[in-house]
Amino acid sequence: MKKWLPLVVVSLGTFMLLVDVTIVNVALPDMATSLSTSFSCLQWVMDAYALALAALLLGVGSLADLVGHRRSYVGGLTLFALSSLACGLAPNVGVLIAARAVQGVGAAAMFATTFALLNASYQRKERGVAYGVWGAVSGASAAVGPVLGGVLTEGISWNWIFYVNLPVSVVAVALSLRALPADHPTRGGRVDYAGTATFSVAAGALTFGLIRANDSGWGSLSCWGSFLVAALALATFVVAETRNPEAMVDLSLFRRRSFVGTLLAALILNLAAFASLTYTSIWLQSVLGLSPIEAGLVGLPLAGAAFFVSAAIGRLLHHRAPGPIIGGGLLLIGLGSCLCAVALGDTSGWPALMLGYVVIGVGVGLATPTLSSSAMAAVPPQRGGMAAGMINTMRQLGFAIGIAVLGSVFASRAAAAFSRAGLTDAGSASKALAGGQAQRIIAEARSDRAAATTNAVHHASISGLHGAFWTAGIAGVTAGLLVLGLVRSRPAVRSERAPEAASVDAVDTPA
Repeated sequence: MKKWLPLVVVSLGTFMLLVDVTIVNVALPDMATSLSTSFSCLQWVMDAYALALAALLLGVGSLADLVGHRRSYVGGLTLFALSSLACGLAPNVGVLIAARAVQGVGAAAMFATTFALLNASYQRKERGVAYGVWGAVSGASAAVGPVLGGVLTEGISWNWIFYVNLPVSVVAVALSLRALPADHPTRGGRVDYAGTATFSVAAGALTFGLIRANDSGWGSLSCWGSFLVAALALATFVVAETRNPEAMVDLSLFRRRSFVGTLLAALILNLAAFASLTYTSIWLQSVLGLSPIEAGLVGLPLAGAAFFVSAAIGRLLHHRAPGPIIGGGLLLIGLGSCLCAVALGDTSGWPALMLGYVVIGVGVGLATPTLSSSAMAAVPPQRGGMAAGMINTMRQLGFAIGIAVLGSVFASRAAAAFSRAGLTDAGSASKALAGGQAQRIIAEARSDRAAATTNAVHHASISGLHGAFWTAGIAGVTAGLLVLGLVRSRPAVRSERAPEAASVDAVDTPA
């Protein structure tokens, strides 16, 4: 049993950091009421974590090579625990957002060292077993996150979705110091600080502009100013990576169509499959009146289908042409989102989502196991670790951008519906609705307008969800078609592969 302790330690950290991507979903309405916060702030509660994780993953991985993987993993666990405590104690939404960003930094330090720690702990058949278990734990986190969040939010309070990380982190740190192999830092390398900083600014400014558009409009100076900053930072990032012999991203890889297609798939997969769950959770609780636990359970068909399809056929797909598998998975994700949009009506309840969720889950289960192996088959063997890191970076970035884009679509569609219903301040009402304040809108209506306002709230929420699901559906279908054309039809045959590349073929994260 002792030989499997490193796997237990790494799996604990992975489970926590991936659960924290989705555990917040069902707690958003309670957070909105407790902290008296706005729709855009709720978006940042989600995005601050995902952005920090995405922006720092590659840079922190380079730093971990220099200072040692176990030291970085334990440091990440400690930072994750302390920031989780700060999240739970946050007196206002500003502190919560800042603590969530720090939490993402800790998660990046853990995630970036996962493969290296498993590779150092296991060889041959045991390594395959370890990665199989790790992949199952990663898949389960997508299903457990909303349910665990619902149990803690309803049973105690939303603060406990963060406090629960503390005892798990203490156990993980103690086991890490005992079970993980001693560090052997790389000598002579350098961290790509310029690349990490400019990429972080570009991703943050882009997301800020998308979220800011909800408050100040798409034509505002703050919105387009943010986009300009993002463009300049991205251009600076390209220049910095071109001139740095130890760049964290090899830009020459973007000349390979298959690699570009796989990165596109990773970006759109999370956007199309998972970002809409935030807004359906708000609808289920604040409009339909479901409890946090019930809202979490509604997402189980999606997560369950993804987990079982990936577990059942994932390994069988790795020696087949990746283009049709990834592209087909994205097409199913897009189709499932469109089915959700078609099935939802003003009088719909949660069962209207079930068919679409199952189809989305099947698509995720098809595409996910093949993403890493496809990316690494498209690059030289010595770039396999970089390819895997870029895939995970794009996955988290896709989630962050998806929260912002779909939130903007939801709010604009809801505002249009409120305006047609005759509400005097349709814009503010739409933001309150997206922020989980549906019952407040109804309560503040005049007595003679109560019934009409209730109907308007139901219609506006469905209109917003229509927009979000159609946007996700179109993105999924479009990306699927592009991947079918970009990703090569036959997997590359390698006589020699980088150790880390060979090890991550069968694993990828669900969210």
